[in-house]
Amino acid sequence: MSNEAEGRALAAKFRKEHGLGSRPIGDLVAVVEQATGAMVDIFDAPRDEHGLSILDPKTGKVFIAVARTPHPMRQRSSLAHELGHVLSHDFADEIACGRNAAEIRADAFARHLLIPQEGLKEMAPPPGTDITATLSKIVQRFLVSPKIALIAMRDFGIVDASQCQALGDLVTTPSLALRYGWDAEYRALANESNSRRAPQQLLSRAVAGYQCGVVSPVTIGALRGVSPQRAEQDLREAGVVPHEETPPPLNWEDMSSGSPWANDVRAGAAGHA
Repeated sequence: MSNEAEGRALAAKFRKEHGLGSRPIGDLVAVVEQATGAMVDIFDAPRDEHGLSILDPKTGKVFIAVARTPHPMRQRSSLAHELGHVLSHDFADEIACGRNAAEIRADAFARHLLIPQEGLKEMAPPPGTDITATLSKIVQRFLVSPKIALIAMRDFGIVDASQCQALGDLVTTPSLALRYGWDAEYRALANESNSRRAPQQLLSRAVAGYQCGVVSPVTIGALRGVSPQRAEQDLREAGVVPHEETPPPLNWEDMSSGSPWANDVRAGAAGHA
């Protein structure tokens, strides 16, 4: 089986095991965290860095880091790509250079996870339909880049190879969104993808620690990317207030030593001690 076929089969298996069918995946971060137990971190990264996945050999915990970016479709592709590595146990290959088998398989997995062939059936246009308008609908529905959408459309027979190449060189997601009236949705997506997002497991434990009086608003604010005052106000409005109770275990080993959140949390905890 080719690397492309392996990636497609792995994506189909993941969708089936987690009841995703052929429908679009909305909050991909939540799906990955809930389905795999991995910690997903959206963080500030160098411009050319998109994502990485790490297996902690001591705890067996998986940590996926994806760069904060104003390009939401790219971020989703990066996260899906890293999920492909995790499911294929490609951690050792992650640092290899070039387009090796693991990278090709992870790319195929990401593409088929985000836009399965079955999902295109109901979107196949009748003859004579404006292909660019169809492309816009598919990009908006599945939240993928035009290039990924065009590859799927080519494989499904909606466009030919020359159309795929030509449109892929000309069209961008912002231009489609503006032209076809979903610019406000795209800008909201871009704002979300360009914001830091701590792993849900870590934030949940930190909030539980706050309730027990052992974690400060400084820590919660650092994790959420807001001021301590805003963090405390939001917690209070949600009915989350400190009380005397034994806190759940918060093991720093659960976090990869490379996580940008680790220092923020430790500093907040130390300041509260």
